Amino acid sequence: MNYCTPEAVGISSADVLKFYQKLEERCLSTHDVIMARGDSIFTETYYAPFHKDFKHRMYSVSKSFVSIAIGFCEQDGLLSLDDPFSKYFAEYLTPEISEKVTDMTIREMLRMETGRATNTNWFETVEDDRCKTYLEISRYKYPNTLFDYDSTGSFMLGAIVEKVTGKPFLEYLKDKVLRDIGFSGDSYCLQAPGGHSWGDSAVMCTAHDLLLFARFVLNGGTWNGKRYLNEQYIRDAVDMKVCNNYYGFESPSGYGYGYQFWGLPHGCYGMFGMGIQLAVCDPAHDLIFVINSDNQGNDLRYAPIVYAFYDFIYDRIADAPLPENAEAYRALTDYTASLKLFTLRGPTESVFSDKINGKTYRTEPNQMGIQWFRLELDGDEGVFRYENAQGVKALRFGFGHNVFQKFPQTGYSDTVGAQDAPGHKYDCAVSADWPEERKLRIRVQIIDKYFANLAILIGFRDDQHVSVRMEKCAEDFLQEYTGWMNAKAE
Repeated sequence: MNYCTPEAVGISSADVLKFYQKLEERCLSTHDVIMARGDSIFTETYYAPFHKDFKHRMYSVSKSFVSIAIGFCEQDGLLSLDDPFSKYFAEYLTPEISEKVTDMTIREMLRMETGRATNTNWFETVEDDRCKTYLEISRYKYPNTLFDYDSTGSFMLGAIVEKVTGKPFLEYLKDKVLRDIGFSGDSYCLQAPGGHSWGDSAVMCTAHDLLLFARFVLNGGTWNGKRYLNEQYIRDAVDMKVCNNYYGFESPSGYGYGYQFWGLPHGCYGMFGMGIQLAVCDPAHDLIFVINSDNQGNDLRYAPIVYAFYDFIYDRIADAPLPENAEAYRALTDYTASLKLFTLRGPTESVFSDKINGKTYRTEPNQMGIQWFRLELDGDEGVFRYENAQGVKALRFGFGHNVFQKFPQTGYSDTVGAQDAPGHKYDCAVSADWPEERKLRIRVQIIDKYFANLAILIGFRDDQHVSVRMEKCAEDFLQEYTGWMNAKAE
């Protein structure tokens, strides 16, 4: 793919700038953005410290990769979409397993019309084999009746690919097409307990890789004139026949569902991932929009991003190139070059800080098991020092900027989900502000193979009495940082 100005493909640099500014106005935590029309990239931005070679966790965008792998397996004669699911998991079957699960087909699983009636949290139930866990569900519905988001069903589809090919599903995709289109050779997928790839949530690749994959799909299964995947499968995969909008409210993700692809307004379709990993494909304009971010905990997360794309890009695109505008393009590139990972933006100083700086606060018994804490403030940075069950910890933060470090808690998962990796620590970014004179707010962003947000709000009644609230939005960790506590100065 090549690079060009927005004007060269019928889009105003000023409108692209407005798109970026809208994301910043919404206080979104964005990591990267790419937009391309045809084979021309007209904007590509990485929010420092993210960069073009960073292997980003794609979360549920991974499901769309699984779908395309299933398509290749069908094309290779390794399976039929109308095969019963149970054909590939005979070793797990028992008389107690409902026929509503065993009779469902691969096609029904692709459409999220499985026999599973609830998307249970597998992290809380899995032992050493996630496949076994899936078949032990106790709530069922008739397959091919209702859409019900079934993330683990997508994992099982990936396991089917690995059973029939004998390869990790992403390696199979590399062999079939990804290497030929320039996809990163060192891309990979995290694992789930039991040995299969965590295919519903954990493809690790670059933003540019996602762009290439989206381009392959938008091309209908071709690349540079060569057909790789049959057109019928791609057409069915992005045909949004399944109703996924229960209430009928307008929603950016409520325009139907295909084979692990989501419908979007105006005939577009996309790939969605938790925290806002997103690839939008616009067939009418041959346009692709890719964004990676972590907005877990933001209830509005999808809407402002999707609608900003429609408001400033889709609705204003021209059929022919626009006159070049060097001044507008320079303003756009200067702005995007300055973009960094989100930081808290409230006041960076408080007259109250001198009264609590360096004081040790002894806590009452609390959910987090924190015994004491101390705030050590020094200019535009500080340290939240505390002791929990693992010992004394230190979390550094910046006022008006992020401090990058390893999050001090150990024992979280690494390459295998739901399995502790002793001694392993995640990269994180930490900022702080004073939203009120006696209220210190700390925001932790985990930016590793796993993403998460942690909010710490410390409220002082006076310099002797304090209450602390911690709230996390993370898949299967930071449980030690959820709850509230009271404390008094020693």
